[in-house]
Amino acid sequence: MKLGAIYDALDALSPFELQEKWDNSGLIVGDPAQEITTIVLSIDVDEALLEELEEGALLITHHPLIFGGLDALDFTQYPAKLLQTMVKKNIANIAMHTNFDQTHLNRWVAQEVLGESAIDQEGFVACFDVDSDFETFARDVAERFGLAQLKTVRCHERLKRVALVTGSGASLMRGLNADCLLTGDIKYHDAMEAKALGLSMIDIGHFESERFFPEVLAPHLKNFGLTVIISSSKNPFTYY
Repeated sequence: MKLGAIYDALDALSPFELQEKWDNSGLIVGDPAQEITTIVLSIDVDEALLEELEEGALLITHHPLIFGGLDALDFTQYPAKLLQTMVKKNIANIAMHTNFDQTHLNRWVAQEVLGESAIDQEGFVACFDVDSDFETFARDVAERFGLAQLKTVRCHERLKRVALVTGSGASLMRGLNADCLLTGDIKYHDAMEAKALGLSMIDIGHFESERFFPEVLAPHLKNFGLTVIISSSKNPFTYY
């Protein structure tokens, strides 16, 4: 199957035009005329993964390897070092990031990880109703996402409505119709702002909340007639 045909099918599934202006989803590396027999799904590109890939494979990632422009190709630096290996091995790469968050990932995580069925989604934000005290809910969330640490902003003793944004979504906190926001990468000043807004937050981790990307996308590729491999994506952080 040609790389260009795969791109078109992915675009129909989750239109690349939905991505945020700062994003770089779409074809990152490759020739649309390239013949593809194997697809590998991963959150990111890393050296260990590239070493394992056979030549001529297509790597579909959640995060784009290239964000913004490249000023130089210094093959000792990231991401040029990885790009050099990809070109040498004729490995193509398509990224499905903020477009896929909106069309598939956030709703899937709310349903399959958190077990919610009645979900309202607008853009990136998936909302659902709960009726739980904060501590019980937070510990349940930590268990479901396999969090090694639990970091929260607590403004409510009891939660009625929860908003979910996988990855890094603290910038969306303003104007939320929710008691609590579940998202990753919550920073100190995010917490201070949430306190001022009266919004509880639970940090569900960037990797931990997005690691389901290959699992979500894989079923949509079953009719391609190609070998589809789900990579064991690795968290770059180690927790103690």
